[in-house]
Amino acid sequence: MIAVIATVNCKEGKRDAYLAELRKIIPLVRKEEGNIEYAPYSDLPSGIPVQPPLRPDVAVLIEKWESLDALKKHLTAPHMAPYRQATKDIVVSMQVQVLNPA
Repeated sequence: MIAVIATVNCKEGKRDAYLAELRKIIPLVRKEEGNIEYAPYSDLPSGIPVQPPLRPDVAVLIEKWESLDALKKHLTAPHMAPYRQATKDIVVSMQVQVLNPA
């Protein structure tokens, strides 16, 4: 199993618009072969001193896949191109971390 943390930086005030587009493809991604988890998260005000400032324009997508091959197939899945097109004017940047269990 591998995990992916995708940090999506949206234009100011556009996180909800991004999440609306993302939620359209979540059921399709969850049906992909090898997908275990695919869910968006946002910063939670916790009061924990080491937490950095909250990021109102950031969405974090946490994914789990059975294998790296399954993740690579996901990147070319038919529903991903329309999603990218729908979010291209919303997303400023994205950082992706692909992780192995330690």
